[in-house]
Amino acid sequence: MSALVVRGLTKTFRSHLRGGAESVVLRDLDLDLAEGSCTAVTGPSGSGKSSILRCIYRTYLPDTGSIRLHVGGGEVDLAAADDRTVLTTRRERLGLVTQFLHVIPRRSAVDLVAAEGLDRGEAAERLRRLGLADDRLESPPATFSGGERQMVGVAIALARPRPVLLLDEPTASLDPARRDRALQEVLRRKRAGATLLAVFHEVPALPGLVDRVLTLRDGRLVAA
Repeated sequence: MSALVVRGLTKTFRSHLRGGAESVVLRDLDLDLAEGSCTAVTGPSGSGKSSILRCIYRTYLPDTGSIRLHVGGGEVDLAAADDRTVLTTRRERLGLVTQFLHVIPRRSAVDLVAAEGLDRGEAAERLRRLGLADDRLESPPATFSGGERQMVGVAIALARPRPVLLLDEPTASLDPARRDRALQEVLRRKRAGATLLAVFHEVPALPGLVDRVLTLRDGRLVAA
Protein backbone atom coordinates (compact mmCIF):
# COMPACT_ATOMS: atom_id res chain seq x y z
CA MET A 1 0.00 0.00 0.00
CA SER A 2 1.19 3.54 -0.74
CA ALA A 3 1.54 5.94 2.17
CA LEU A 4 1.79 8.93 -0.17
CA VAL A 5 0.86 9.37 -3.84
CA VAL A 6 1.80 12.47 -5.84
CA ARG A 7 0.34 13.03 -9.29
CA GLY A 8 0.92 15.81 -11.82
CA LEU A 9 2.76 18.09 -9.38
CA THR A 10 3.85 21.37 -10.96
CA LYS A 11 5.49 24.33 -9.23
CA THR A 12 6.51 27.62 -10.82
CA PHE A 13 8.44 30.45 -9.18
CA ARG A 14 8.33 34.07 -10.28
CA SER A 15 11.30 36.38 -9.63
CA HIS A 16 10.29 40.00 -9.10
CA LEU A 17 13.98 40.96 -9.10
CA ARG A 18 14.20 39.66 -12.68
CA GLY A 19 11.22 41.49 -14.05
CA GLY A 20 8.75 38.78 -13.16
CA ALA A 21 10.64 36.02 -14.97
CA GLU A 22 9.16 32.57 -14.33
CA SER A 23 10.99 29.33 -13.63
CA VAL A 24 9.19 25.99 -13.73
CA VAL A 25 10.94 23.81 -11.11
CA LEU A 26 8.61 20.80 -10.95
CA ARG A 27 6.89 19.58 -14.13
CA ASP A 28 3.99 17.15 -13.94
CA LEU A 29 5.88 15.16 -11.29
CA ASP A 30 4.62 11.76 -10.11
CA LEU A 31 5.76 9.90 -6.98
CA ASP A 32 4.58 6.88 -4.99
CA LEU A 33 5.93 6.07 -1.53
CA ALA A 34 5.31 2.55 -0.26
CA GLU A 35 4.53 2.25 3.42
CA GLY A 36 7.64 1.63 5.50
CA SER A 37 10.04 2.46 2.68
CA CYS A 38 12.77 5.07 2.30
CA THR A 39 13.13 6.90 -1.01
CA ALA A 40 16.19 9.11 -1.54
CA VAL A 41 16.08 12.01 -4.01
CA THR A 42 19.27 13.36 -5.55
CA GLY A 43 20.07 16.00 -8.16
CA PRO A 44 22.10 19.17 -8.69
CA SER A 45 21.81 22.10 -6.32
CA GLY A 46 18.91 24.32 -7.34
CA SER A 47 17.15 21.58 -9.29
CA GLY A 48 14.08 21.66 -7.03
CA LYS A 49 14.64 18.74 -4.66
CA SER A 50 13.67 20.74 -1.57
CA SER A 51 10.66 22.13 -3.44
CA ILE A 52 9.19 18.62 -3.64
CA LEU A 53 9.31 18.33 0.15
CA ARG A 54 7.95 21.82 0.68
CA CYS A 55 5.03 21.19 -1.64
CA ILE A 56 4.21 17.95 0.19
CA TYR A 57 4.50 19.70 3.56
CA ARG A 58 2.48 22.57 2.05
CA THR A 59 5.04 25.24 2.83
CA TYR A 60 4.66 25.83 -0.92
CA LEU A 61 1.29 25.72 -2.65
CA PRO A 62 1.59 23.70 -5.86
CA ASP A 63 0.35 25.15 -9.14
CA THR A 64 -1.29 21.88 -10.17
CA GLY A 65 -1.47 18.27 -9.08
CA SER A 66 -2.52 16.19 -6.09
CA ILE A 67 -0.66 15.04 -2.97
CA ARG A 68 -2.68 12.25 -1.39
CA LEU A 69 -1.56 11.17 2.07
CA HIS A 70 -2.99 7.95 3.50
CA VAL A 71 -4.81 8.72 6.75
CA GLY A 72 -6.37 5.79 8.59
CA GLY A 73 -9.00 4.37 6.29
CA GLY A 74 -8.98 7.36 3.95
CA GLU A 75 -6.73 10.05 2.57
CA VAL A 76 -6.20 13.79 2.50
CA ASP A 77 -5.10 15.75 -0.58
CA LEU A 78 -2.54 18.18 0.84
CA ALA A 79 -2.46 20.16 -2.39
CA ALA A 80 -6.12 21.13 -1.90
CA ALA A 81 -6.59 20.91 1.89
CA ASP A 82 -7.50 23.94 3.99
CA ASP A 83 -4.96 25.38 6.41
CA ARG A 84 -6.50 23.75 9.49
CA THR A 85 -6.32 20.31 7.90
CA VAL A 86 -2.71 20.92 6.88
CA LEU A 87 -1.72 21.90 10.42
CA THR A 88 -3.49 18.89 11.92
CA THR A 89 -1.82 16.59 9.40
CA ARG A 90 1.60 18.01 10.20
CA ARG A 91 1.07 17.53 13.91
CA GLU A 92 -0.20 13.97 13.68
CA ARG A 93 0.97 12.40 10.40
CA LEU A 94 3.73 14.33 8.63
CA GLY A 95 7.15 15.41 9.95
CA LEU A 96 9.82 17.57 8.29
CA VAL A 97 13.53 17.91 9.01
CA THR A 98 15.12 20.91 7.28
CA GLN A 99 18.71 22.09 7.02
CA PHE A 100 17.83 25.19 9.05
CA LEU A 101 15.98 25.28 12.36
CA HIS A 102 13.48 28.11 12.92
CA VAL A 103 12.16 28.20 16.50
CA ILE A 104 11.15 30.60 19.28
CA PRO A 105 14.49 32.26 20.19
CA ARG A 106 14.45 31.90 23.99
CA ARG A 107 13.15 28.34 24.41
CA SER A 108 15.72 25.73 25.39
CA ALA A 109 16.58 22.74 23.21
CA VAL A 110 15.09 20.28 25.69
CA ASP A 111 11.85 22.28 25.98
CA LEU A 112 11.45 22.41 22.21
CA VAL A 113 11.68 18.63 21.96
CA ALA A 114 9.49 18.09 25.03
CA ALA A 115 6.82 20.29 23.41
CA GLU A 116 6.24 17.41 20.95
CA GLY A 117 4.68 15.36 23.75
CA LEU A 118 7.67 13.96 25.65
CA ASP A 119 8.64 14.50 29.26
CA ARG A 120 11.80 16.55 29.69
CA GLY A 121 13.89 13.56 30.71
CA GLU A 122 13.06 11.65 27.54
CA ALA A 123 13.56 14.79 25.44
CA ALA A 124 17.02 15.26 26.94
CA GLU A 125 17.93 11.63 26.28
CA ARG A 126 16.94 11.91 22.63
CA LEU A 127 19.18 14.95 22.24
CA ARG A 128 22.06 13.15 23.96
CA ARG A 129 21.68 10.19 21.58
CA LEU A 130 22.14 12.58 18.68
CA GLY A 131 25.31 13.96 20.25
CA LEU A 132 24.19 17.22 21.88
CA ALA A 133 26.33 17.98 24.92
CA ASP A 134 24.69 18.10 28.36
CA ASP A 135 25.68 21.73 28.87
CA ARG A 136 23.65 22.68 25.76
CA LEU A 137 20.38 21.00 26.71
CA GLU A 138 19.00 23.97 28.63
CA SER A 139 20.31 26.57 26.17
CA PRO A 140 18.28 28.06 23.31
CA PRO A 141 19.25 26.84 19.81
CA ALA A 142 19.64 30.48 18.75
CA THR A 143 23.04 30.27 20.46
CA PHE A 144 24.02 26.98 18.75
CA SER A 145 26.20 26.13 15.77
CA GLY A 146 24.56 24.96 12.56
CA GLY A 147 25.27 21.33 13.40
CA GLU A 148 23.83 21.63 16.91
CA ARG A 149 20.69 23.24 15.51
CA GLN A 150 20.33 20.40 13.05
CA MET A 151 20.51 17.88 15.90
CA VAL A 152 17.65 19.69 17.62
CA GLY A 153 15.65 19.71 14.38
CA VAL A 154 16.06 15.96 13.96
CA ALA A 155 15.06 15.36 17.59
CA ILE A 156 11.93 17.49 17.19
CA ALA A 157 10.85 15.72 13.99
CA LEU A 158 11.40 12.27 15.47
CA ALA A 159 9.79 13.01 18.84
CA ARG A 160 6.29 12.09 17.65
CA PRO A 161 5.72 8.75 15.86
CA ARG A 162 4.53 10.41 12.65
CA PRO A 163 3.89 7.88 9.86
CA VAL A 164 5.60 9.94 7.12
CA LEU A 165 8.88 11.86 7.47
CA LEU A 166 10.34 14.32 4.98
CA LEU A 167 14.10 14.82 5.35
CA ASP A 168 15.84 17.73 3.62
CA GLU A 169 19.61 17.11 3.86
CA PRO A 170 19.07 16.10 7.52
CA THR A 171 22.78 15.61 8.27
CA ALA A 172 24.39 18.24 6.03
CA SER A 173 25.82 20.26 8.94
CA LEU A 174 26.91 17.33 11.12
CA ASP A 175 30.36 15.89 11.63
CA PRO A 176 30.76 12.20 10.64
CA ALA A 177 30.16 10.79 14.14
CA ARG A 178 26.99 12.80 14.73
CA ARG A 179 25.83 12.17 11.16
CA ASP A 180 25.99 8.44 11.84
CA ARG A 181 24.05 8.88 15.09
CA ALA A 182 21.33 10.87 13.32
CA LEU A 183 21.04 8.32 10.52
CA GLN A 184 20.76 5.51 13.06
CA GLU A 185 17.85 7.35 14.70
CA VAL A 186 16.18 7.75 11.30
CA LEU A 187 16.73 4.05 10.56
CA ARG A 188 15.21 3.16 13.93
CA ARG A 189 12.09 5.12 12.97
CA LYS A 190 11.93 3.41 9.58
CA ARG A 191 12.13 0.00 11.22
CA ALA A 192 9.21 1.05 13.42
CA GLY A 193 7.13 1.51 10.25
CA ALA A 194 7.65 5.11 9.15
CA THR A 195 7.73 6.06 5.47
CA LEU A 196 10.65 8.31 4.52
CA LEU A 197 11.32 10.71 1.65
CA ALA A 198 14.82 12.14 1.92
CA VAL A 199 16.84 14.63 -0.09
CA PHE A 200 20.57 13.94 -0.18
CA HIS A 201 23.53 15.20 -2.18
CA GLU A 202 25.32 11.98 -1.24
CA VAL A 203 23.11 8.99 -0.48
CA PRO A 204 24.10 7.39 2.85
CA ALA A 205 25.58 3.90 2.73
CA LEU A 206 23.95 2.84 6.01
CA PRO A 207 22.62 -0.71 5.41
CA GLY A 208 18.83 -0.95 5.51
CA LEU A 209 18.14 2.77 5.27
CA VAL A 210 17.54 3.61 1.59
CA ASP A 211 15.36 1.33 -0.57
CA ARG A 212 15.54 3.27 -3.83
CA VAL A 213 17.20 6.35 -5.28
CA LEU A 214 15.49 8.79 -7.66
CA THR A 215 17.06 11.73 -9.48
CA LEU A 216 15.25 14.99 -10.18
CA ARG A 217 15.85 15.80 -13.83
CA ASP A 218 14.07 18.53 -15.78
CA GLY A 219 11.43 18.76 -13.07
CA ARG A 220 10.60 15.06 -12.99
CA LEU A 221 11.80 12.12 -10.92
CA VAL A 222 13.58 9.29 -12.71
CA ALA A 223 15.37 6.19 -11.49
CA ALA A 224 18.99 6.96 -10.59
